[in-house]
Amino acid sequence: MHRTPESVIVVGASLAGLMAGLALARAGLHVTILEAASAQPRSGAMLQVESGAVDLTSTAKALRQLASGGIRAVEAWSSIQARLRGAAEAMPTIELRYDTRIQVIGQDEAAAWAVTEPGEIVRADLLVGADGHRSIVRPQVAPHKPDATFAGYLIWVALLEEQELPEKYRPSLTAPVTTIQEGSANDIYISSMVAGTDGVWAAGRRRLGWAWYDNRRNRLLRRLGCVDGHVVQHWLRAAEVSAQVLAQLEQETAQWPMPWQEVTRHSLRTRSFVGLPVAEYVPDTLVAGRLALVGDAAHVLTPITASGFNASLQDAAALADCLTQIRPGASTAQALRAYETQRLAPVRQLVQSGQSFSRSFGR
Repeated sequence: MHRTPESVIVVGASLAGLMAGLALARAGLHVTILEAASAQPRSGAMLQVESGAVDLTSTAKALRQLASGGIRAVEAWSSIQARLRGAAEAMPTIELRYDTRIQVIGQDEAAAWAVTEPGEIVRADLLVGADGHRSIVRPQVAPHKPDATFAGYLIWVALLEEQELPEKYRPSLTAPVTTIQEGSANDIYISSMVAGTDGVWAAGRRRLGWAWYDNRRNRLLRRLGCVDGHVVQHWLRAAEVSAQVLAQLEQETAQWPMPWQEVTRHSLRTRSFVGLPVAEYVPDTLVAGRLALVGDAAHVLTPITASGFNASLQDAAALADCLTQIRPGASTAQALRAYETQRLAPVRQLVQSGQSFSRSFGR
């Protein structure tokens, strides 16, 4: 006799993991979220959550409201993550554990489990991988295709406090705005101004974010071990960037308009930036037995599509909805296959839509 799942392990507490945990808790499951990083607040890029026209289910709409807080403007990743984390911590059926690195995961006919580095075995009825493009869960779901591949370029990203800039360089904007520029070397530069950490939109208290698509640093990425073969290994940290490369980047900022030229130079001079090698992954499968993938663990899109957050939200909502709609006599694995049937084709198409850009831009 098949039993309706009562518990789930979610590996990863980024946006996809938190949304999956919240959706599954709303569906009546006890959720344990395991995150390798510390509970220390993290920075990140910028994104806009409010795209509710794509939400067709009550679960998706609820997740959108939790993530956006009703805000329609571009925001810092950290602001969205803080709202989702707060909602997860307020749910009595969610256990959120940081500083919990996973050694191995497994499953049998009765359960799925994760073994932490101290050797603790955490068991549940199913396990969801939401642990990003270097997922530890994906090789168990798709052993024939375990890795996302390097797209051939990186994105320099920064988010700084407006008050750090001399007043003459602060953008004279009175409302949230995002601009996209194409540079002389076919670079792409995206700039945004967002509210401050306290949510206030007032001159001197806002935050300035920029993202610079750069296809000229691939040798640097390989030399520093950020990319090995076709696989992205880690971010390029500002401390790893040599003075020579910094000088080259500062010279290349001349192609961007003021005041963003100066904003970028300030980020470079203070080493308050990070380089993100772009990876891509077109999935062939999203589930295996009691295991399922969501977010970047399931599919890795180039950021130029601006679809990563929405895809993760739809994954989380569809997974929860499929598990609450299990037919009498059906198994957990069958419910997960229904999730795969619903999400696989759309996410494959999303990733492939961005690959045409990568083939022309990446080198």
